[in-house]
Amino acid sequence: MPTTETFRIPKHRRHVPTARHRLRKALADWGVSGEQAELVTLLANELVTNAVAHCRVSHAQVRVILALDGTELLLEVSDPDRDRLPRLHDSAPDEEGGRGLALVAALADAWGCRQETYAKCVWARWETCVPPTP
Repeated sequence: MPTTETFRIPKHRRHVPTARHRLRKALADWGVSGEQAELVTLLANELVTNAVAHCRVSHAQVRVILALDGTELLLEVSDPDRDRLPRLHDSAPDEEGGRGLALVAALADAWGCRQETYAKCVWARWETCVPPTP
């Protein structure tokens, strides 16, 4: 059975650090540390920031799920703007943004997105070096 941390944050940039803090704490509690914890936190920051910045639903909440199942770590970030699926974007060198999904694609073992009944979900998955919990 997976170990899971699930929470929601309001769709506002000032709540992104709260999500990072909660995920960092969950990873530490599960024994995921060092470079891997920093990588997961970085990519979680990108996905949560994208959800907060691009969701067009007023007063929405962003749902974050982090699950450790054996040696597989899964991050899911959902928002209620279900019809706006993210796409990889080729950013020009002088553009300030647009590289978040490219980072996720380059650094996660796998990633993708899906439409749910009332939301869209962007996910990323990694294999960890944490021994499975009996």
